[in-house]
Amino acid sequence: MGEDSNTNKGFRRFLKLAIFYLLFVVINIGLNRLCGLLHLPLFLDNVGTLLAAALGGYLPGIIVGYSSNIFNSAFDPANAYYAVLSVLIAVTGRFFYDKGYFDKFHKAIITIPVFALIGGVFGSLLTYFMYGFGIGEGISAPFAQSLLASGKLNVFWAQMISDVVIDLVDKAITVVIVFVIIKLVPYKFVSALALVDWRQRPLNKDEIKEVNKTEIRKAPLRTKLVITFGIMMVFVALVTTSISYLLYQRFAVTQYTYTAKNIASVVAATVDGDRVDDYFVEGTGSADYADTMNKLRKIYESSPNIKYIYVYKIEPDGCYVVFDLDTEDTEGGKLGDFVPFDESFLDKVPLLLSGQEIEPVISNDTFGWLLTDYEPVYNSNHKCVCYAAADISMEEVTTNGISFLAKVLSLFLGFFIMIIVFAMWYMQYHLTYPIDAMTYAARNFAYNSDEEMDTGVERIKDLKIITGDEIENLYESLSKTFGETVGYLEDVKNKSEEINKMQNGLIYIMADLVESRDKSTGDHIRKTTAYVNLILAKLKEKGEFKDILTDEYIYEVSNSSPLHDVGKIKVSDLILNKPGRLDDEEFKKMQIHTIEGEKIIENAMKISSTSDYLKEAKNIAAYHHEKWDGTGYPYGLKGEDIPLSARIMAVSDVFDALISARVYKPAMKFEDAMRIIKEGSGKHFDPVIVNAFVDAEEEVKKIAEEHKKIFES
Repeated sequence: MGEDSNTNKGFRRFLKLAIFYLLFVVINIGLNRLCGLLHLPLFLDNVGTLLAAALGGYLPGIIVGYSSNIFNSAFDPANAYYAVLSVLIAVTGRFFYDKGYFDKFHKAIITIPVFALIGGVFGSLLTYFMYGFGIGEGISAPFAQSLLASGKLNVFWAQMISDVVIDLVDKAITVVIVFVIIKLVPYKFVSALALVDWRQRPLNKDEIKEVNKTEIRKAPLRTKLVITFGIMMVFVALVTTSISYLLYQRFAVTQYTYTAKNIASVVAATVDGDRVDDYFVEGTGSADYADTMNKLRKIYESSPNIKYIYVYKIEPDGCYVVFDLDTEDTEGGKLGDFVPFDESFLDKVPLLLSGQEIEPVISNDTFGWLLTDYEPVYNSNHKCVCYAAADISMEEVTTNGISFLAKVLSLFLGFFIMIIVFAMWYMQYHLTYPIDAMTYAARNFAYNSDEEMDTGVERIKDLKIITGDEIENLYESLSKTFGETVGYLEDVKNKSEEINKMQNGLIYIMADLVESRDKSTGDHIRKTTAYVNLILAKLKEKGEFKDILTDEYIYEVSNSSPLHDVGKIKVSDLILNKPGRLDDEEFKKMQIHTIEGEKIIENAMKISSTSDYLKEAKNIAAYHHEKWDGTGYPYGLKGEDIPLSARIMAVSDVFDALISARVYKPAMKFEDAMRIIKEGSGKHFDPVIVNAFVDAEEEVKKIAEEHKKIFES
């Protein structure tokens, strides 16, 4: 139901657009006819074309321009051949409109010479070739003829100057009219005139810009298809034009042959074969000879395609003039004058001497490039006494052929541009936009949060691509895939969170097991973890260690810190729970808990495929008793050679030990413990970490008091 409704809406919109574009065609034809009625030397047949291009786009402008010329050809058939100029003006006009040339009047004026170049220069060249290197029959013809009559210009420049001058005025008026109308037309009306065929949710200008920024490694698919289509059309055009030209030449030769034979036959029928020999005796003064000459002259004058008409008597040594309309008053063209055979007729001489008919001959000899037909003249005894001949200049075939090619190519070029632009427009809405929109939506799909993933899925679904072909199938598959992927990722995330909780729980259980052997440590692992988290947050807030303190790093350190004393599992209960201070030997045994903790975690890392989080646990366990000045244990590391996580744990561990009661000492006051931490800055502890810890003194006190209440309860 929805699809049918969209189809009906699309059809109604298309109908409205067709009416508007037809109105632009009427504007073109109407203004052009008005100029004709008022005898104005103007065309004004591109006002509607420019308006359609500016307000509707490349394709509407081309359609209006091409259609206008085709309709105008009903008044003047030559208009059809100038359709290519209207098409070029439409393309150029839309380009200027997109570049903002019609936003300001002074910028619009700049376009006039360009339009005059298309209409005047290109139009003049087209006219020159269409009319066989002569002056055309259009509006500029009188002006061109007056320039030609001055004797200072040849046909080409007379035609060119007249066309350019008239077109400059014509295009200036056209641009001014179009500029004024564009400024008066409301924006809503302009947007309604745009020829679009969305196969998806329409994209706004910003979205189209983003989609068009899609990176392509080589040429875009649309370009490849247009190039392929264009090459095919050019190939078809070349083949079709070549065949048409060859057929035209054959037809022209056939027509010229037919004309020459007819005229030669009429001439042969006009000459009295019984009187030919008498003419040579009596000369040109006889009344019969003069009468025949007058008849032949009328035939010659009524046949514009015929260049020469003559009657020759054929003898073995050559030809003897009986009648010669073109050269009768020149040397060698009088009755009885001798004319040698042209080379092209030498192989025909035996047939001519025997009085037989011969096929027309195309020659390029003494008298030029000619098609000649010889027809025998018989006497009353049906004996061939001479031959009547008619010559047609073959140069007209070439001239007319060029004219024919110019017309065919102009018709094809305009149609070719229209088809190419239509193909680009169609592929843009049915192929490029849908694919690029899907690509853009897929590339910008974010996995950072549930909200962003849901937004990404909705963005893809919101495209609503309905091309009805493989593109739509691809879109549905993509939408389904992303939807299922998000669901799968949510499941993975939930399971990962469960695994992380289980992992962290196991860490705390292991740490608790170790701590439970040391009856004097209380809630040590939870307090030190809280201090570690506080220091990490404070360091990040202050912008310290930016290259290290990533969210992932903070997460790993926070969850690994409870394992800092895991190595104590290797220390004797007697030493752990001794009610007094340890002697030197016992202290050395206590120190091994750092090395043992490192070994335990290294072994755990070997058997785990996802052991990255244990890296910081190993650093903390091994180095949290190292000192900034290098006097710590077990390796005597110094300064920044000590991992950051271990330096943070050193502050947290010592501070908690100071404020916690042990079997061998009472709990120290908070203020005294903070003083010792400050005094250890640069000696025992990293000064940067101490500063962060001291700055968070109130938060530290709060953590200490909360855990004290929990422990006492």
